[in-house]
Amino acid sequence: MSNLKSIKELQVSLNLALDKIPFQAEPAELYEPISYILTLGGKRLRPALVLMAADMYGFDIAKAMPQALGIELFHNFTLMHDDIMDRAPLRRGKITVHEKWNTNIGILSGDALFVKAYQYIVKAESKHLPVLMDLFNQTALEVCEGQQFDMNFETQEVVSMNSYLEMIKFKTAVLLACALKSGALIAGASLADQNNLYKFGIHIGLAFQLMDDILDVYGDQKDFGKQIAGDILSNKKTCLYIKAYECASEQQRKTLDYYFAHQNFNAEEKIEKVMNLYAALNVKAACKEMMDEHYHLALNYLNAIRVEEARKQTLLQFTDLLMVREN
Repeated sequence: MSNLKSIKELQVSLNLALDKIPFQAEPAELYEPISYILTLGGKRLRPALVLMAADMYGFDIAKAMPQALGIELFHNFTLMHDDIMDRAPLRRGKITVHEKWNTNIGILSGDALFVKAYQYIVKAESKHLPVLMDLFNQTALEVCEGQQFDMNFETQEVVSMNSYLEMIKFKTAVLLACALKSGALIAGASLADQNNLYKFGIHIGLAFQLMDDILDVYGDQKDFGKQIAGDILSNKKTCLYIKAYECASEQQRKTLDYYFAHQNFNAEEKIEKVMNLYAALNVKAACKEMMDEHYHLALNYLNAIRVEEARKQTLLQFTDLLMVREN
């Protein structure tokens, strides 16, 4: 078998391939926003997972590139539409598509990007297409379901931890799992390995999002790259909030209800009061325990994959890249 490609090598190959995607010149309002969002950067980790999984079985990554590009195009479609729903002014520090053009263009360009994703996903051997398309279609629907659950939580008074985990599974984890299983499928991996890679993706995705929630409140802004406690300021019901609400006394719940009812508080006051309550209820440790559980479940599924341990090294490095982020 050939030597494994490093994550950096895969990212370079992906960026070169993305730059070569031919987009029509007209109508410019449809295609320029697609080119624009693809130039905003990102680590390309989701499409890299397709290539990592294929490479693990010695499969030529050039032959897996169309499916990797399809995953990346689909991911950017979700970002374009999520930004519209969230009324987000910025994406990766640059103005969002709907702000740069307008909402209607953002919707239509996003739709075209979804079609482009399909065009690349289907560039696989015909024998793989039925399973590959079932997997991609299921994932696309689940991502939409996750986004709707997330929006529902904004007005839902009580959100259970199980409901939250299901939401982040659909919104974040299933696309990682789909990428891994797609790469293994086209590389001819056994069904058992495909399923173990899928479950690895689910649990590493859950662990990643739980860590993201923790870092939002307890991370170092300089290293994390986001406004610290932004979830508190925007009243997001993350794992920290949900765990706090589950453990809180009646008076503590009233405090949470008060500060999460709206946003017109002094920011420092709101953050201080909520973080004091989180500390009193020890929610950081509880959420960290949940995160660790999913992280170790992910590693168990990775260990169960029947390839030489040396062939798993890039995926292990990917896991470290996702998880070694706490300051």
